[in-house]
Amino acid sequence: MSAAPLLILGSTSRYRRELLERLRLPFEVHRPEVDETPHPGEASAALAARLALAKARAVAARFPGAVVIGSDQVADLGGTPIGKPGTHENAVAQLRAMRGREVVFQTAVAVVAPGYAGQALAPVRVRFRALDDAEIERYLRAEEPYDCAGSAKSEGLGISLLDAIESDDPTALVGLPLIRTCALLREAGLQIP
Repeated sequence: MSAAPLLILGSTSRYRRELLERLRLPFEVHRPEVDETPHPGEASAALAARLALAKARAVAARFPGAVVIGSDQVADLGGTPIGKPGTHENAVAQLRAMRGREVVFQTAVAVVAPGYAGQALAPVRVRFRALDDAEIERYLRAEEPYDCAGSAKSEGLGISLLDAIESDDPTALVGLPLIRTCALLREAGLQIP
């Protein structure tokens, strides 16, 4: 019986790490060092898919023989990609733009292993309530979601900002679609559970 290959999460996101821990597989985390600049005119889904695969390939190049997971998420508001706000001011602007509207969070995952490369996209439709400025300010001061695409954490207080979430992979909105990740890992030869 041969030992299982090294599993690596090519991401520094604590949210993705916490989600992958649910699978109870031993894994390491390594920074992918990928330029995340969108290409001119690149659609949100294409950007997320390209970056997920690039992250997995970048880490796999440093760890031959490993099974590497890469993931990326891009929020799409009417065809405009929305990233992580980084600052309070940017988060206010994002939430103001999204209030009363639907945002599609394009979450992509890729798995790269010796002789295998696969990827999947898990879009999540989110309808934001018609938020007033005071609600936006209270939320941002309470949760400070400046490292989250779209400025809202649905797994926390951010759920109060929403009217609905539509997805067939419930962890996709948090940043790693585990149903699709499990399928890709099985295709790469890992046993889950």
